[in-house]
Amino acid sequence: MVEKEKMDATLSDKVVPQRPFGTAAERARRSLNAKLSNPLAGFSHTELRKQGRTFAELHEMGEDSDIRAFELGAVLAQSPERSDNVAGLTNQEKRGMDQTVVNGAQIFYKYQFGIGKESSRNAWILGLINSAPYLCCAFISSWLTVPFNHWFGRCGTIFLTCCFSAIACLWQGFVPTWWAMFVARFMLGFGIGPKSATVPIYAAETPPPSIRGALVMQWHVWTAFGIMIGYAEDLIFYNVDSTVIIGLNWRCMMASAMFPALVVCYFVFACPESPHWYMRQKQYYRAYKSICTLRHHKIQAARDLYYMHTLLEAEDSMKAMLASQIVMFMQQFCGVNVISYYSSEIFLEAKFSPPAALAASLGLGLINWLLSIPAVYTIDTFGRRNLLLLTFPLMAMTMLFTGFSFWIPESSHTARLACIALGTYLFGVVYSRGEGPVLFTYTAEVYPLYVRSYGMALGTATMWFCNFLLGVTWPSLRAAFTIQGAFAWHAGWCLVGWWLVLLFMPETKGKTLELDQVFSVLTRLHARDVMPEVLYEREELVKAQDVGFNA
Repeated sequence: MVEKEKMDATLSDKVVPQRPFGTAAERARRSLNAKLSNPLAGFSHTELRKQGRTFAELHEMGEDSDIRAFELGAVLAQSPERSDNVAGLTNQEKRGMDQTVVNGAQIFYKYQFGIGKESSRNAWILGLINSAPYLCCAFISSWLTVPFNHWFGRCGTIFLTCCFSAIACLWQGFVPTWWAMFVARFMLGFGIGPKSATVPIYAAETPPPSIRGALVMQWHVWTAFGIMIGYAEDLIFYNVDSTVIIGLNWRCMMASAMFPALVVCYFVFACPESPHWYMRQKQYYRAYKSICTLRHHKIQAARDLYYMHTLLEAEDSMKAMLASQIVMFMQQFCGVNVISYYSSEIFLEAKFSPPAALAASLGLGLINWLLSIPAVYTIDTFGRRNLLLLTFPLMAMTMLFTGFSFWIPESSHTARLACIALGTYLFGVVYSRGEGPVLFTYTAEVYPLYVRSYGMALGTATMWFCNFLLGVTWPSLRAAFTIQGAFAWHAGWCLVGWWLVLLFMPETKGKTLELDQVFSVLTRLHARDVMPEVLYEREELVKAQDVGFNA
């Protein structure tokens, strides 16, 4: 068996240099990063078994069955897809180898707090209140991700930040002035920042590569679900009697957001701690026990844990940082959170009644949630980068359509309302299939283990800073640019985002979580390589249209 494998490897080595084709990026990978791509390549099964046993004994992995699991796991880590060629596996073992309540509340509290009249000062105050959590996230709380994760672990950090969120949400329901609302919402940022960085990391570190994208994007799916529930609560509490307690309706809207956080607090410790985090703490036995609960068999767990240990750490994370910063920056500048926070205000400006505006916002939240579910399947098949390249131009088109619909005369009332709602909903459809699910999935997986918390903290800080910037400036931007110009502004950024993704973001689908080889290719080689790709895809699209797009 060993001789056959050596013969296959020899034949493969002879064939590869003779290929007359291959992009510059591919040649760079083959010539410079073969070892990095699979650091176990070249070892015989006997050598790998010995390495696996040594690793298990060194870190006191437990019983004889665990040591055997690491012997076989080290062999499987070399070629996970070739389990049939590994001697010693049983048939059973082989079979196992494979944020929006503020949207509606602001309609009411801005008048109760005396900031409802149209003025530049009131516009800035309203924007500051809505953006307060993200100001905290950008400059303070996101940077607590690293110490919180070091001290409390992934699950402990999630529990702690959910407690912060629940307390701050309840606090928002009792504030008497606009500045007290600002303080309460600023404190909410201590719950949002570290949690938004930690949950995607945790989700990325636990599954195998083949389904990692689908699991990490559950953050987006359930965030979209929470947005929809927030819209629903706005509608439910809209008609609450506020004669006895002034502003009881909006206070219920704001305080109701505490309940999902309490649910997470109750269940989070039922989940195993991240094995990557245990390895970072040099607790290899606990890492092994944790990953055993996440895999079908001990040998699977040993295979993945040993591969995590063996892969080389990146010396240069700059390209990963650039790619993750692009996707975080564009998540905000594509305009989605402007619509999320201000959709009720946008619909009111379109002459919807307040209940109709809240109902229309609920429809947007429902679409965003339901349409994100199919992305669970496409993110690991179609790919992260391809989803962004497809959806950014479509988001630009829907932004322009929505903004230009405000030019429809108010005399054509029905057509005007229908076009504005349609454009907003179409944006939600496109966003929920592209930037939404890719955002945290991509950022959580591109950094090597030893800087993953730092990278995620930087990414979320960038995102929340841009979130704050857009939230606080939107009312004034809308007044200065008009509603049409404000939507066109974000449409332009969507087109900028398409070029940034094309030139600077490598694909990561199906890769192991240690992605150093993907980012080892020089950026200029990657950029030079993708330009012919654009022309090629255009030609293929034309050919597909000629045959009725039967591909």
